Amino acid sequence: MMAFMAERCRRSPLLAAITYASRFVALGLLSSSLGAQSQSPPPSALINQRLGDTLERARALSPRTNEESLAYFREDVDAALARALERVWDPTQPRERAPRTTWGDPDLQGYWLNLGYTPLERPDGLAGKPLYTAEEAIEAFQIAVAEDAAVDPATVHYDWKEFGMDNWQSPVRPNRRTSLIVDPPDGRLPPFTPEGQERFAAQARRHTLESRNLYERCVIGNQGPPRLPLNHDSESQIVQTPDYVLIITQANSEVRVVPVDEHPHAPGNLRQWLGDPRGHWEGDTLVVESTNFHEDRKWRGAEGGMHLIERFTRIDEDMLLYEATVNDPTTWETPWTVEVPWPRIEPPLFEFACHEQNYGIINVLNGARIRAREFQAQQVR
Repeated sequence: MMAFMAERCRRSPLLAAITYASRFVALGLLSSSLGAQSQSPPPSALINQRLGDTLERARALSPRTNEESLAYFREDVDAALARALERVWDPTQPRERAPRTTWGDPDLQGYWLNLGYTPLERPDGLAGKPLYTAEEAIEAFQIAVAEDAAVDPATVHYDWKEFGMDNWQSPVRPNRRTSLIVDPPDGRLPPFTPEGQERFAAQARRHTLESRNLYERCVIGNQGPPRLPLNHDSESQIVQTPDYVLIITQANSEVRVVPVDEHPHAPGNLRQWLGDPRGHWEGDTLVVESTNFHEDRKWRGAEGGMHLIERFTRIDEDMLLYEATVNDPTTWETPWTVEVPWPRIEPPLFEFACHEQNYGIINVLNGARIRAREFQAQQVR
């Protein structure tokens, strides 16, 4: 199957661009954090500069190839594809009126999954093409599933599909969008301001404990806000009352309590890690405005000055649409907006356990410091 995909990509520039997009998703935030820099990363960020050689040696010793890994789960993959291909997410289709709670508000309650194969930014090969055709969306999805299911067995990490945690093992479906970013219209992040670029570079992971993000250190979750589907632990639950909406995430069991009764925002000197949210209803959509982010919170170059507008809309029985507009003029030249369909999942949320990194971070930092010393020694030769 992988050879088949490679031949299809060789013949079709569009499919080659799609394949690039699926790889972008796999790299996630790491690729954007390194690729967006106009200067070389600091030596301590080059903790895996020998990764290619190491993986090649590991692959030579591995008892299973990528193709064999995929073949082992082939029946499961085919069944998941058959289910997913029955429904392609099409943002241009008309929407039904959302179901209502007993007190008359749109009913957003349930368990939802913030995952998918659509890249954050539109690949260069798809420039000027905001939407796939339905057939192209299916092809993109098939390619992404094939790559996801055939995870490199030489990579030292969990093989997610062994635990039923790959994207294709969830209700994720094909998406006609070619990028999660819908504004700017080119589907790309707007340029950093000089201040934002400087902060983004300063937030790079280094060989110090303080430079490692708090999710890596098992202190907080990794689900924003805003919510970008580039990590695992992306499950969440929404609970409603007439006056509040609760958004509970699996990652670190975090809870956002959103008043929807016209409470004013907290004073500007009262800052929270997840911001100070206030909600109101616009038709079928819950609109949540968050300000007052903690000044020590680091997110893609932004800090405490971010102004976030999120929109939650129930599309049908099994789908909720999440939209977020990020505005921080000290970080980006213009605001930017993402659109992410959330499929419904079965309950419950499970206990979040990250205790292994309380020990693992010690080895991570030791490795980073060794690689930094090696790199610096090479520079003086």
